Amino acid sequence: MSLLSTERYIAVLGGEGVGLCRSSRDGLVWLGRADNKESEKSGWLAALEGLERLFEQVSSRGRAKLYVLVSNQFTRYCLLPWSEQIDSPGELQNYAGICFEEIYGSLNNEWQFRFSPEAGGRTRLAAAMPAELLLSLQQSANSRGWQLGSVQPYLMAAFNRFSKALPEDDFLFILAEPKRSTLLLAQGGHWAHVRSLSSDDTDQALGILIERERELQELEGSPVSQVYLHAPGRAESPPSPVCAVLTHPLALPLPEVGGDYLYTMAMAVL
Repeated sequence: MSLLSTERYIAVLGGEGVGLCRSSRDGLVWLGRADNKESEKSGWLAALEGLERLFEQVSSRGRAKLYVLVSNQFTRYCLLPWSEQIDSPGELQNYAGICFEEIYGSLNNEWQFRFSPEAGGRTRLAAAMPAELLLSLQQSANSRGWQLGSVQPYLMAAFNRFSKALPEDDFLFILAEPKRSTLLLAQGGHWAHVRSLSSDDTDQALGILIERERELQELEGSPVSQVYLHAPGRAESPPSPVCAVLTHPLALPLPEVGGDYLYTMAMAVL
């Protein structure tokens, strides 16, 4: 490798562990994981602590870019209805703050937003991540002379990874991490609903989750037609939930690192 070449690292901040990969011509090279369970800190602070331990094992001889994938455990989501009054990125940020506060309460400028690109007149999917987390990641990259390429919410990264496999108009996309499931509903080609909740990725738990969503949408007069499901922790045994709705599994190539779901999550980064 040339000393002038740019290495590419992908870090995954999971709810129970942190994983680190290096991108190569043949795919992702697994560099290891650090568990969060033994940390005296909690939440994303424990994830950052684990990431720093992994960085200490990396010897980068050239320039490097860091791409970070953030678990839905550390991310909040909501939908932003279209508004003709939004004319600038600053106004969009303020509008997002209002929409998130209606759901989650006052944010006190402690969160930063990411938005899905949408055509005029369409609802946007918005993600909020802790501002201090993003600042810490930037500082960590800077301290190593690296460039922070992107920080991606897992739901958005996974949806982009699988978007070509989904129908254009009506579907329910479920992203089932081992301890949290996030549901994204599209109807008539527009985002209709998003929610994230604590849930196991077992067949039984996913079946109950899908049935509840089906019943909810039927009460609102818009039944769920097709369900698409990706569970990174079930790569070797894809889920088969028992429910009244046809479920389409979405899978990535099997990991070559002992089935670590953090590696599977990293493959969502395009």
